[in-house]
Amino acid sequence: QVQLVESGGGLVQAGDSQRLSCTASGLTFSRYTLGWFRQAPGKEREFVAVIRYNSYTYYSDSVKGRFTISRDNAKNTVYLQMTNLKPEDTAVYYCAADQRIILSSIRGPNNYDYWGQGTQVTVSS
Repeated sequence: QVQLVESGGGLVQAGDSQRLSCTASGLTFSRYTLGWFRQAPGKEREFVAVIRYNSYTYYSDSVKGRFTISRDNAKNTVYLQMTNLKPEDTAVYYCAADQRIILSSIRGPNNYDYWGQGTQVTVSS
């Protein structure tokens, strides 16, 4: 049984930094593409960042230069380091995993097999 568990969310002020973690179990972690998505109230779930099994990374334009995704295969954990946070970054952040996803599909949330329960990030102005 695959499980993804996010942690690290909370309330921060604009300009602050925060690191999210997602620890996986029940899968061969090193073989998986891992993504971070977020969903604000009343909005659709949107792509934030992804790290492939080969550690190649991709980011949405809205977070590029501020967020960094990384993985530690020994700990079965993917991280999202967020800096210079803005109020518009407020959302529930989800991690996702998929083994067979192709490059052209990495930004689509419907293309991932496994999801965590989400962690709330709130950025006050």
